[in-house]
Amino acid sequence: MGFFSTPLPPCDLHFWHWRRRSERLEPLCKHWAEHGPGMPIAFLVLYALKIVGFVAGGLVFVRLSFDTAALASIGDWWTQPSVFQKVIVWALLFEILGLGSGFGPTSLPFLPPLGGPLYWLRPGTIRLPPWPGRVPFTRGSTRTLVDVLLYLAVLLAAGWLLCSSATETGALDPARVGPLAVLLPLLGLRDKTAFLAARPEHYGLTLLTFLLPPTDMMIAAQLLLVVMWWAAATSKLSRAFPFTVSTLLSNAPVVPRALSRRLFRSFPEDMRPSRWAGLVAWIARMIEFGAPLSLVSGNHTALLAGVVVLVGYHLTAMALMPFGAPLEWNLVIVFSVLHLFWGHPRLDLGSAEQPLLIALLTIPLVVLFGWGNVRPDQVSYLAAMRYYAGNWPVSMWALRPSAIEKIDTFVAKPTTMPHQQLRRLYGEQIAEVFSHKVYTFRAMHHHGRGAFGLLPRAVGPTHEDAIVIDGELMAGTMLGWNFGDAHLAGEQLVAALQERCGFTTGEVRVVVLESHPMGSARQDYRLVDAAEGVFERGFISVDDMVNRQPWEIEDLPTWVLSRSSSIKMDESSTCPVPPAENLLTKLDHE
Repeated sequence: MGFFSTPLPPCDLHFWHWRRRSERLEPLCKHWAEHGPGMPIAFLVLYALKIVGFVAGGLVFVRLSFDTAALASIGDWWTQPSVFQKVIVWALLFEILGLGSGFGPTSLPFLPPLGGPLYWLRPGTIRLPPWPGRVPFTRGSTRTLVDVLLYLAVLLAAGWLLCSSATETGALDPARVGPLAVLLPLLGLRDKTAFLAARPEHYGLTLLTFLLPPTDMMIAAQLLLVVMWWAAATSKLSRAFPFTVSTLLSNAPVVPRALSRRLFRSFPEDMRPSRWAGLVAWIARMIEFGAPLSLVSGNHTALLAGVVVLVGYHLTAMALMPFGAPLEWNLVIVFSVLHLFWGHPRLDLGSAEQPLLIALLTIPLVVLFGWGNVRPDQVSYLAAMRYYAGNWPVSMWALRPSAIEKIDTFVAKPTTMPHQQLRRLYGEQIAEVFSHKVYTFRAMHHHGRGAFGLLPRAVGPTHEDAIVIDGELMAGTMLGWNFGDAHLAGEQLVAALQERCGFTTGEVRVVVLESHPMGSARQDYRLVDAAEGVFERGFISVDDMVNRQPWEIEDLPTWVLSRSSSIKMDESSTCPVPPAENLLTKLDHE
């Protein structure tokens, strides 16, 4: 791995594009186990500098809370409530500026490395309202001057709060919190992409605690953080999580190659997660379930152990360089652990002025998490706390070259597709291999085998000739941001592009694969044609995905529930639903 170069798998680049998709994936998956994505050193330096900038910016705004605060005396003032408040607001602003999760090469924007404000301050770009048919004044998919001003107002409200001084109570004035607390949801009603980029499931809910008295605020923030850990741990109670462990650890620059090979059952023949990966997954679950309990146990030794374990846990997550790079988020969690629990170890619900109000603040988080795991098709995986769980919705787009030309001509966006950016950096042949590393990441997870396996049904016999783009990259290019939520690259985005481009039947086909609900062993899918809409619905079994190799994406058993007769499809992989065996009931309770 060089400063700008990336290690390539052993393959003949001249004949690379002639091979079947499964044949291209196999060497890349085996190469990943030893080299990960092979990010150039320059990319790692970029992220390191970004973390330094995040910390430096936070310190600047924190010091504005006090007239005489100096870094040399940080031990005297770091536990003040306004310090925690400034860190949360600064993190929110950093994220909604596109500098946090979803920034840079690990999400494949290169030229430039961010989207965010380049889209959200530009009228004419695509916006996706969450409930356009229900909430007045939110219809349409085109960003207007109103949306730009609303986004700008959120930035100014956050900046105003960051530049304010602490009151006599040591906290920020709640009157200054109000504008941001109101404007952020209003922005979300007009555009869910920019709203999700602010990480509202964490920073947005924590922002509401700032409206409480200082002591109640700290207790509420503690409670929210504990519930978040438990929610995240619960979402990892699935067969998908070991796939995340093996992929994430082998992705990390700090993990020795000999160790990363042991993450798989029998490298290189069997690339399913090993027992060692399963053990690491079990330990991670136990940390997220057990360590938060020690923080609220009231025992000093247990508190110290919990702080050490959770700080180490999240610093390790940072060092693994996950795709999407939520590095600053992990750093905020580390600070929150130290500030909320080590800096204020004697706080409990019994000492609060309004304990009922504090408890009520946790309800939105519990409802979002619970419903998001029961009905994952209706809730963002971010709100359901499934960041690293591996049980994510995915989508896969298959486009003809003419569709790419229409998108470049008719869609307002400040950048090009990731594969087009890579060609400018590395040339066509190396860019194609580099692009396939995203597909490798997807195939290393069980759901990737399902999404690739459904492409023949979506496109037909010519599916190998289609330009296949992961939905996460489509959303990043069309909307300016994405962090693993394929709901941003589903039917709503397809419809927005169809309005602008007028695709013909077959020009754009999309596979949308939902997460599997908690307790279920089936994953529902939809096949979409941009011109015709959804033309097939069905499901696939989790068993059929977790028991395959990453490159075994052909002949996937598929149970079709409904389909349109107006679109021709490849019938070779269809499995009729056997009603006598009550397969639907069986899969739902496996």
